Amino acid sequence: MSEREVAVTGIGMVTPAGIGREATWDGLCAGVGLGAYDDELAGLPVDFSCRVPGFDGGELLGRRITWRSDRFIHLALVAAREAVADAALDPASWDGARVAVVIGAGSNSGDCWPQEYKHLAEGRIEAISPTALPRSMPNMAAGEVSTDLQALGPCLTTSTACASGATAIGVARDLLRSGACDIALAGGTECARVPMASAAFHRMRALSQRRHDPAGASRPFDADRDGFVLGEGAAMLVLERPRDARARGARARGLLSGYGASSDGYHATRPNPDGAGARRALESALADARADVSEVHHVNAHGTSTPLNDQVEATLLRTVFGTPPPVTSLKGVLGHSLGAAGAIDAACTVLALERQIVPPTANLDRLDDGMDLDVVTKAPRRHRMEGALSNAFGFGGQNAVLFFRAV
Repeated sequence: MSEREVAVTGIGMVTPAGIGREATWDGLCAGVGLGAYDDELAGLPVDFSCRVPGFDGGELLGRRITWRSDRFIHLALVAAREAVADAALDPASWDGARVAVVIGAGSNSGDCWPQEYKHLAEGRIEAISPTALPRSMPNMAAGEVSTDLQALGPCLTTSTACASGATAIGVARDLLRSGACDIALAGGTECARVPMASAAFHRMRALSQRRHDPAGASRPFDADRDGFVLGEGAAMLVLERPRDARARGARARGLLSGYGASSDGYHATRPNPDGAGARRALESALADARADVSEVHHVNAHGTSTPLNDQVEATLLRTVFGTPPPVTSLKGVLGHSLGAAGAIDAACTVLALERQIVPPTANLDRLDDGMDLDVVTKAPRRHRMEGALSNAFGFGGQNAVLFFRAV
């Protein structure tokens, strides 16, 4: 291990594939899309999503926390607790002042606001909840995780649209490198399946219209893709300097070796067709890791299932690699959890390296013409890997790429 790298010693996840790291991995390897009718979106033009099954925040966390906070926070707390336990860390005994929290969120929560705006429109000011603001602010996921685990070092929130979770992991890595903390808990969280998000993305023509087949609606790189499927979820990674992990006898699941970020500077919602901004982020991640393209044996693609984004990413990979290594997109199974997606992808990239298995891309029946990618589909693929990239791109031209190495 290089001391420029940081060790991933714990992983926690809550996704539409299940509650927990192993449930998520098993669901991804099953390779079946999880889109389904969502009664919270009833009556809207797009009334399906990918939802975390059986998630009861009150049961998992207690009523006090869930009363004062929204669902995106509940998801983050459950994932954070699992990650810390996986790292064999005990918040009761650690030096909390040396533990950082960095969590990405694409926007503020949409859970509580419809009811509060209704009260406002009716002139019922006294009916507006005093928790409406703090429960929905994007920084409150990090704040609640910090309080819950007594992680009292730097507590930050990154908001780079659908790259937010990946950006958070990169920022946390930089905090460790700088000496600002000894442990960093980093990831992303989002509950994207709310009525306003569905209506707004529908008006942008970004969502799949496959109401007759919600499970088959998210189709990254498929010739018949027509948009993404809203999802939700959270993923958290525990990051430590390798020497600190070794000193306490901790197991490293993988190594974060490189991080690159850039801006397209092109359009509010569309990626630059030439992929130049994303390429800068990818090449920066490799340069940061002191690696070259020959050391990349797998790419966990952003792969949203939208026509333009998938085409631009495919062009990027062909341009950089010539013949790209095996590619997958988790969004075929999980849908798109926006600010959480980059963290979920990163966590699963680490697991793929650890287990030497690439999970399949769901619903890919016919690769779009001209893409010329080796996309893993139908079944998991056992594949020898020493290094892998995790891509995350978002509105505003935000790009974040992480490079991981196997231990």
